[in-house]
Amino acid sequence: MEGHTPLRVNEAGVAEAAVSVLLSPNGSGDLELLLLKRAERRDDPWSGQISLPGGRRDTEDEDLLATAIRETREETGVVVTRDALVGELDDVYPRSELLPSLFARPFVFFHPLRARPTLGPEADLALWVTTSELRASERRDTVNAGGTLRTVTGYRIGPHFLWGLTERVLTPLLDLIGA
Repeated sequence: MEGHTPLRVNEAGVAEAAVSVLLSPNGSGDLELLLLKRAERRDDPWSGQISLPGGRRDTEDEDLLATAIRETREETGVVVTRDALVGELDDVYPRSELLPSLFARPFVFFHPLRARPTLGPEADLALWVTTSELRASERRDTVNAGGTLRTVTGYRIGPHFLWGLTERVLTPLLDLIGA
């Protein structure tokens, strides 16, 4: 991550969001990262998808880093601090007009011990996946995106397929860390 200068979205009227990539050592020289399966909800355009902890910036949030820290605690019960921040990735935004007009800023945290998540109502499942397992599972697959079948790049994690915004955060991260 050292030497990476993140690209920033600079558009008026676009909602701000933040996501957290929590990395922990797994004891065998690899890193694990925490993923969530979002709860099934009609009002959530990402309902049921594999995601990173995160969400929209609240007016009380000092900055987007505060958003990432708050959302991680709310969705997983895992407490991360500004001191645990190891870097930031490029801002990402949805590519479909069916999704909200927003961008998400990814923050990467190092957590020395693999935390045991306590899920909030936004998530149904927590998954710890090694970066090497994730990279090895990369493939193209067909997904239902708002009623339209699309073939996209993503990662197969057991019965789950990670794609979209989360894939566009994690693929550059895997490249940066050499996974």
